[in-house]
Amino acid sequence: MTSESVIEQVRRVADTRRDADATVSDLQATLGDVMAIRAFCDSAEAHIVRRIASGSSFPEATIAEAMRESLGSASATLDRAETIDTSPSLSAALDSGTITSGHVDAVTRAGKGLDDAQRRTLLDKMPRLIDVAASATVPEFGRRLRTEVARILADDGIARLERQRRSTRLNTWIGNDGMWNLRGEFDPVTGLELAAKLETTVDALFAASTPDPCPADPIEKQKHLRALALSALVAGQGGGHTGRPEYVAVIDVAAGQPADRPGPGGSDTEPADGGVGTSTTARVSWPIPIEVPQRVLADMLDRSDVHAVVVCDGVVLHAPGRLDLGRSTRLASRAQRRALRGLYSSCSIPGCSTSYDRCRLHHVIWWRHGGRTDLDNLLPVCSHHHHQIHDGGWIVSLGTDRRLTLTLPDGTVRSTGPPRRAAA
Repeated sequence: MTSESVIEQVRRVADTRRDADATVSDLQATLGDVMAIRAFCDSAEAHIVRRIASGSSFPEATIAEAMRESLGSASATLDRAETIDTSPSLSAALDSGTITSGHVDAVTRAGKGLDDAQRRTLLDKMPRLIDVAASATVPEFGRRLRTEVARILADDGIARLERQRRSTRLNTWIGNDGMWNLRGEFDPVTGLELAAKLETTVDALFAASTPDPCPADPIEKQKHLRALALSALVAGQGGGHTGRPEYVAVIDVAAGQPADRPGPGGSDTEPADGGVGTSTTARVSWPIPIEVPQRVLADMLDRSDVHAVVVCDGVVLHAPGRLDLGRSTRLASRAQRRALRGLYSSCSIPGCSTSYDRCRLHHVIWWRHGGRTDLDNLLPVCSHHHHQIHDGGWIVSLGTDRRLTLTLPDGTVRSTGPPRRAAA
């Protein structure tokens, strides 16, 4: 769509607004112009925010400030721009007014649960799906996308897992520095079991103390401990733990909100009586970290440990294990990670979508400043934002309900409410 055609549409909209005798047909046609103008602006917005993302260390904050919206909305805007970038047909359809930004957001949501190859398969279908979107509402288009995703996953299920198993590899070599290197690729079922064994071995060997010397940087420290844990496993010194995979059932009790209101988490349960004038809705989600065929997953659950974590408005009401370790250890425990998984699905810094499993637990009051390894002093952050906190002058603090306050080096202060898994 050219700027000249947009200007002409704006003129028609302005003329119709002033025309007191405009018919319903005239008004309906004008609404079409409004939709086309909005689509053109959404396309321009996507282009602009992608340029901001390439030149800003905290693009979500820059976008939110410019557009007077929340960091979550800014993150969604950035996601929309990335989706448009990956599909020229989507970009062209939005720019021409054939589809709306809501249709693009539906594509973004549909691709969230897919891996890179599956997402490419979905995007390859876009030229045909755009014809559907052109005459469908956003909810109708969303249902069509869910059907396409189901087909992709069904086609890819067992056959894909078998391909991954055949592609499992392990390479070793000696680098120029004399270090012995190891690099492997494993199918998701084997990978999950290996990861569980490594994590339980780290807990068993280093929960009380860490070896000396050990890197001070928390991220490098975890890498070091995993390497030592792998060596111990090979030597038959795994600490006697089974290393069974574990799943966490998150039960989010949203007290005082209407029972039919969408809340954080996954599938709904029946509302329970929360007292006079209030209702309590418990929502349960099962964050499975990998995608495997259903029958394989059922077998995995039979061989796994399942734990329940109950949360409400930023507070952990119940979680198995000891959650406050004081000054006895600097390293957060498996029980603490499990508990915070109930509150966060990603990095706690607003606007960051780095998954929880790729985050480390940061001491809000730093360990070297006397901070305790207690649940209310731990916060999941990704490596980028961990560096900003330790070396970039970012200051974070937590309220009693885990309301996060972030102070940037320029004095800007940003605050969020209690964490919500669905919004993270």
